[in-house]
Amino acid sequence: MNMVHPIVAPSLLSADFADLASAVDRIHGSGAEWMHLDVMDGHFVPPLTFGAKMVADIRLRTKLSLDVHLMVDNPDCQIQEFIDAGADFITFHPEVSHHPHRLIQRIREAGIRPGIALVPSASLAGVEELLPFVDLVLIMTVDPGYGGQALLPFCLDKAARLAAMRKSRNLAFKIAN
Repeated sequence: MNMVHPIVAPSLLSADFADLASAVDRIHGSGAEWMHLDVMDGHFVPPLTFGAKMVADIRLRTKLSLDVHLMVDNPDCQIQEFIDAGADFITFHPEVSHHPHRLIQRIREAGIRPGIALVPSASLAGVEELLPFVDLVLIMTVDPGYGGQALLPFCLDKAARLAAMRKSRNLAFKIAN
């Protein structure tokens, strides 16, 4: 993996959900390599966005890498739907998984690239054992659930500390924020 080249992954979260096809077309026109899809269940975070059907429909319209960020309670029970929907990356919050390492293995065995996401209050120490097994770590720079929030500056320090951990342990996961 190339750590130097930044990847732009526009999110569909702020799109007009009644006109997602136009949003997907605009992302194609932007030159982005990835598309970020925020799946929210109304439990882990208050808003409700969309589910695996929407991901599958978007998959039919694009060859871009689909980075599916599951902000859902108990992703273990929903993961197969998103695997089947055509995600390229599936990122989940390990604190709401019963067995995060097992879930990472399940995602990878399905040919999908696993990732973990950390809310601003989550400690790097709490996921250190998972780092060798993931392809992506999302350091959230706002509390999950709502767009338009101000960036929490301490999260940038957390991303820098994660990059140092990655280098010192000779790991190759991507860092997103």
